[in-house]
Amino acid sequence: MLQRFVFFGLALVMAVTAAHGATETVNNATPVSGACPRVLQHTVLRLQDEKPQALCQYAGQVVVVVNTASFCGFTPQYKGLEALYSKYKDRGLVVLGFPSNDFSQEPDSNAKIADFCENTFGVKFPMFVKTTVRGPDALPLFKQLAEQTGTTPKWNFYKYIISRDGKDIKSFGSVTGPQDKAFVQEVEKQIEKHWAAKGTAQ
Repeated sequence: MLQRFVFFGLALVMAVTAAHGATETVNNATPVSGACPRVLQHTVLRLQDEKPQALCQYAGQVVVVVNTASFCGFTPQYKGLEALYSKYKDRGLVVLGFPSNDFSQEPDSNAKIADFCENTFGVKFPMFVKTTVRGPDALPLFKQLAEQTGTTPKWNFYKYIISRDGKDIKSFGSVTGPQDKAFVQEVEKQIEKHWAAKGTAQ
């Protein structure tokens, strides 16, 4: 009788543990830790194959979010964004691109956008499917960015820099390019916060 009770107790613990583990997974692949900032607790579709991606996979990194378009005067900023990503990705920076036709300059399909970004500007940073970035139908991520900064994208290539813990978010207008001094300084400031904290801890 005691053995049955012990076996039942162990089985119950295992079942509860398994159930809890299931609730801590997004997209059945990416574990969500308690460190994932609220602003990143979203799942979006990847541009190239429309497969769900949990943004929590970028938790702990400095995140640049930008709404993009293929037929805009600011479209060449893709090159600067890729250069920024390439330079700082090993230090914890990621750039996330979100094509949008909110300003009537991204009419193409996801497949055409993907080809354009890769073949024209060699974009390697993560890109996601065409979406709405302002108004009542905006992607939840952009709604949160608007809530926390008090500003929505005014045009294509509007940029947000999110700190590693998600608590500090700065917005930059379209005319501020990814290689402008003020923008790069904020990126470096957020990157250096991490290394400064590590040095203090040691």
